[in-house]
Amino acid sequence: MNPLLIPMWRASTAYSERMTSVNPLVAPLRSSWVRTLRAGGKSPRTIESYLEGVDSFTRWCEESGRPVMPTEQRRADVEEFIGWLITMRSSGTAGVRYRSLRQWFRWLDVEDEADDVMAGMSHPTLNESPPPIIRDEHLRALLDITRPKRRKPGELANSARGLADRRDHAILRVLIDTGMRRGELAALTLTDVDLELGVITIRKAKTKRGRLVPLGAKAADAVDRYLRARPQHRHAARPELWLGLHGPLTGEGVRQIIKARCVQAGIPHVHVHQFRHTAAHRWLLAGGQEQDLARIAGWTPGSAMLGRYGASAAEERAREAHRRIAPGDSL
Repeated sequence: MNPLLIPMWRASTAYSERMTSVNPLVAPLRSSWVRTLRAGGKSPRTIESYLEGVDSFTRWCEESGRPVMPTEQRRADVEEFIGWLITMRSSGTAGVRYRSLRQWFRWLDVEDEADDVMAGMSHPTLNESPPPIIRDEHLRALLDITRPKRRKPGELANSARGLADRRDHAILRVLIDTGMRRGELAALTLTDVDLELGVITIRKAKTKRGRLVPLGAKAADAVDRYLRARPQHRHAARPELWLGLHGPLTGEGVRQIIKARCVQAGIPHVHVHQFRHTAAHRWLLAGGQEQDLARIAGWTPGSAMLGRYGASAAEERAREAHRRIAPGDSL
């Protein structure tokens, strides 16, 4: 089956339902925690992140001969796991896992299932550099490989192959142009797109604050081309914007598409979130205002996130600014 045409997971499939290797000793508590998180209004992506943290800690305990049951675990187990992540993965990954486990042990303590062994434990120091931006030649390679081809004589218009190309080209154009999050992209519906005004309405944002995101002419044209072919899809009656072979694309489906397209284009693997850093970099490089970028990206003005995303390729922007200004050239 062609990985470019389908999402790897169906839209209704939650992370907790995809896992097949959850330790049976931990599974009942894990399921109860998921119900509490859902009742508390946590987003599916947040719940997925929390579960990934708990599951990775459980697997590490299994492989290193540590206790698996929370009632038997100690603070030293968590500290060594976080230290292992910093050494073997990154401080960023360690920070994400720390936050997941912090919520897990707090819940266990509140429910009187186990002691909160992380009480008073410090968050790991983050010292990693921001992810690299995507090089222009790699962006062009992705766009070229997905650019809809003229159909051959006798070939049916809007074939599955042609529809996938139109969809993936539009997805890439939207990611490059807006830098929206993977979950925001996957959650878009047909009514969220207004090509007359050239805007997309993001309703399911990570911050739970909706916003309008403008589209450039090329991105709007790519989305329009996809929408013209979309009615031929067998799931065209669905309200979701992006469709795969088995139905609406999920965030995981978007990730798999980008991964497969990178292989097809012969470029290094690109993470979907790198488009967000790249869009921020290109905006600032072109002289765009930081407050406008924060509004489009969905950050609170003055947020530290702006500085973090703007740090990618900041030296390149400084060199470009110097070339434009050249203080000594006026003397």
